[in-house]
Amino acid sequence: MLKPYKELRQIDVLPYCDKRETKDERGKKKMVPYLNWAKCKDLLHENGAETVYYEPLLNANGSSLFMTTEPFTDSKGNRNRCFEVRVKIVIDDLEFIQNYPLLNGMYVVREDNVNQLRLSNAQARAFVKGVAIRTGLGFGLWVSEDETVQHGNDDDLYFHNILKIKERVEQKVTKLLGNELSLQQIVEQTGLQEEDDVRQFMRYYTKLYNFEGMLDQIKVQK
Repeated sequence: MLKPYKELRQIDVLPYCDKRETKDERGKKKMVPYLNWAKCKDLLHENGAETVYYEPLLNANGSSLFMTTEPFTDSKGNRNRCFEVRVKIVIDDLEFIQNYPLLNGMYVVREDNVNQLRLSNAQARAFVKGVAIRTGLGFGLWVSEDETVQHGNDDDLYFHNILKIKERVEQKVTKLLGNELSLQQIVEQTGLQEEDDVRQFMRYYTKLYNFEGMLDQIKVQK
């Protein structure tokens, strides 16, 4: 049986990490640690899991690449569709879905530079992130990564990312679940009606993010 969240959260995964090169918001190169998906799987087995695997989910067209229906243009004139991948993760009796955006370092991947390698890397990173959120293994890596990213003036709305807020809420829910509260107890103590209300709130973040992209496409008549 897999060890509980509290124990897995305390495991120092840094000795098992590799490093990848990325850039900060100023374009300066830096090296950040990351946990390889295969080592993540090994660590789960070493800590009690019997079955561990992930598999890419496919969209309605049979592709593992998910995107917004209509492209939008960002502040630099680049066209984008908010590309992401989704994987199903199975750890013994635990089964869940984790999404992850296509990124090039800290930058989003645009339509003209999508490739299979980036899809595969994003799927593996979705697995590692999903494991961290649900089990606690490697969670400290994501906390450290977020702390190293500087967002500029907090009063400037353009430095705020609604998907980061979504991630913060997910972390709080996961922490409560790790403290042996059930989802139903969370529902009751927050005044919601049913468990699906929690999931619906999380979907609102993505919908609002996509809606902002649609607003950017509107052409104002001068």
